[in-house]
Parts: sequence; structure tokens; C-alpha cells
Amino acid sequence: MQNFSLKKIIVGLLILLFILLVGMHVHQRTHFNKNVSINNVPVGGLTTQQAYDKVSTTKRKSKIYVKHDLVYEGSATNSSFKPSDKVRISKALRRQYTFFPSKKRENLIVEPANLDKSSLNDIDLAISKKVQQLNAGRTAPRDAYAVYQNGKVSIVPAVNGTQFSDTGLYNTVDKEFVNGTIHLTPRFITPLSAHSKIVRNEKIKLSKLQNRSVTYQVQKKNYRFTTDDVISKATYQHGKYHFETKNIREKIKKINAKQATLGKSFKFKTASGKVINTSNAGTYGWKISSKQAGQTLANAIISNKNNINAESDIYGKGYSHLGTGYSVTSNHGIGRTYVAVSLADQHAWFYKNGKCVLSTDIVSGSDNAANRTPKGVWYIMYQQSPSVLRGTNDDGSKYSSPVQYWSPFTLSGCGFHDASWRHDWSKTAYKQTNGGSHGCINMHPENAGDGFHALSKGEPVIIY
Repeated sequence: MQNFSLKKIIVGLLILLFILLVGMHVHQRTHFNKNVSINNVPVGGLTTQQAYDKVSTTKRKSKIYVKHDLVYEGSATNSSFKPSDKVRISKALRRQYTFFPSKKRENLIVEPANLDKSSLNDIDLAISKKVQQLNAGRTAPRDAYAVYQNGKVSIVPAVNGTQFSDTGLYNTVDKEFVNGTIHLTPRFITPLSAHSKIVRNEKIKLSKLQNRSVTYQVQKKNYRFTTDDVISKATYQHGKYHFETKNIREKIKKINAKQATLGKSFKFKTASGKVINTSNAGTYGWKISSKQAGQTLANAIISNKNNINAESDIYGKGYSHLGTGYSVTSNHGIGRTYVAVSLADQHAWFYKNGKCVLSTDIVSGSDNAANRTPKGVWYIMYQQSPSVLRGTNDDGSKYSSPVQYWSPFTLSGCGFHDASWRHDWSKTAYKQTNGGSHGCINMHPENAGDGFHALSKGEPVIIY
């Protein structure tokens, strides 16, 4: 009998416990835990409807702090919650559910469907400005990186700094914007480590440069250069190679000394058969730019090309900075198509493919420092027909002279042209006071046209 009564008591207690547990479960399912907030609005112990009523009627105001400093404060606005957002509150209730009541502090973010985020741009700007202010005077970190130097690839280790990063701050604001008040704590910028995938990839890319070579063709001569002949230092960052090419400078200098023609005197055989050395003051010729050659050769090695031509690396003087005569190797670099002018003989010879197509007397610049036709090897800059020559006379007056044919060869204004106004065509005219030109080669109107058509752009002009 006593055992029966004890059983009844146990059963009763179990039933009571079950009822309590069911009741607690129902309450937990329909009410928020004690220390729960939604968007920083306390909703502990409230039902979904009660929480919605409280959250939807609470105005929100953006206040953004970075390291405890207020950097942005907006105006108070409505919560933007609509009845259709109540389902979001219900989801939040389920999200925070615990079977037993919990005192854990938890703020749930529930963003209404039509939340106005138009102020985010201003907030981001304020955060960026603050981080910049914090970083003033601080040391920037240095990422680890791979480097190719002296034929080897090594890793330069990372160096920590004291500057703050804004990484993640903007995403945090976007995510927690509905809270109104947000406290941001920027972290120090973490440099790229030597063991990172990026640096390992840099090392692989740079290792490919080892043991490569390229043939550099300069006119008809070939030069073989290895990676170390060209590249003194290289890195690979952001998907691109970056390199220094000081190693190639001396080699290009030697090639220029041997083959280049710019700024050099030309050996030239005159119409009389005499071999002379021209003045080196002209603009005709070419030279290899060591800087451009370094870029060309380094890119060829990176692309693993076997051959590359120097033509894209040459430069010149005067009207064209691209260089002239690179493709010409005959006649000491002058070629077989040119015009030669003897100042002493006051005569010009026009050659096409080695054949003299015109031989004619001319009048050159007056034999004084101001108007003397400059000696050297020049080139025809361009041709114009008709044209108007403009300049200043020796007495300071201006002149404007129409001509039918104009082929300039110096930047100072010297060129071939007809001179219909000239009456003195003697071989001593240029020696008379004001008897010569201002430096141009005057041609008789009767053969100026033949001379014009015998010339071509880029053609050498030998004045001796």
C-alpha cells in the first residue's frame, strides 16, 4: 500500500514536470529571452507582436564611432518597419530560441525590407577620413615579396607596421546599419606573409626567367643575351613583371659605338671621286636607346621569345625622333639614294639607287655665321608644294616668300626650294653681301621641280 502511494507521488511529479516543461517550451517559443535586443531595442520577455510594436515605433539614429571617437551622427528617422516585416521578427525569435530561459545578452539584427541606406556613402567617407587621420605619422607595413637578382630568386620577408586598416569596417556598417549606433575598432594592417600563396606564386613566376636567352638583331648583326645580361632585378606583382635593366646599358653602348650612325661623321665619296669625312653635326642617323632596348629585351625574355629586332628601340634627332637610315647598310650607312651639296662648288647632285638623276648649280646660304648653310648629313623632313617661306631678314624685317617647291632638311628652316626672285646664280653669289640665302639651297625655277621629285622624305642630305 505504501509502495502504491509512492508510485502515485512519482507519477504526479513527472506529470507536473512535463506540464512545466511544455509550458516553458511554449513560452520560450513565443517570447524573447530576457536580455535580447533587436537593433539595440530591448525586447526581452516580449512576444513577436509586442517586439514588433516596440521596434517599429522606436526612431533610429546613426551614430558611428571609430576607436571610441564619434565620426558620424545622422538625424533621427522612423524605423522603416512595415507590417510585412513582422515575419522577420518571427524569424529572429526562432533564431534566439533556447529550451531553457537564457540570460545571455544578444542583439539581433533585423533589417526591414525598405530600410533607407542613402547615408551609407557619407558614413563610409567619414570612416575613411578617420582612418587616414589615425594613420598619419604611423609606419606602413611592407608585404613580403619574391625578387629575382643575380640569377637567383629569393624572398624578402614582411615587415610589420603601425597603420590601421579599414578592411571590413564598411561591411560591418552595412550589416549593422539598422542598429543606429555602431562601434568600430580597426585592426592593424597585416602585411602579406612570405608563406602566402601570392608570394609563392611570385617565386614560381620569377623562377621561369632563369636560364633564358634572346637573340637581338641590329641591322644584319646578331647578339645573344641571357636573362642576367638584360635584367638586373625583377619582381612579379599584381599579375605583371617589373624589372630593372641596367645590366644591358654597357652592351648597348658598345653596339652603338660599333654600328650606330647618329652624331657620327660619315665616310663619303664625292662626285669628283674624293673620299671625305662629313661633319658630325647633322641629324641623319640612328642610335639604340639603352632604356628602350632594356624594356624590349626584358619583355622578350619574359615572353620566352628567341629573336627580337632592335628597330623599335632606335631614336634620332631633328624632325623625326624615330631615327633615320636604320635599314640602310650600304655606302657607310648613307645608301645609294641621297642628295649631295658642295658649298665650295655651289653645286648639287641628286642620286637614285646609285644613279645621278640631276646635277645642277645652286646658291647656298650667305657666307656669314648667321646665314651659312650648315655642314653635315641631314635628311628631308617633309615636302610641300606649293608653300610659303616665312622668316626674318638680317635687318630685322619680316619676309614671306611663296615658292612652288619646298623640301626642308633642318629645324632651323634650311631646305631646297625654287627662288624665282633670284637674279644672281653665279658660283660666287653666296660670298657677296646679302648675295646668298638665309641658309636654304636655292634652285633655279627651271630645275627645282626635277629636284623636288627626285627627293623623298627621310632621304640623306650631305652638305660639305
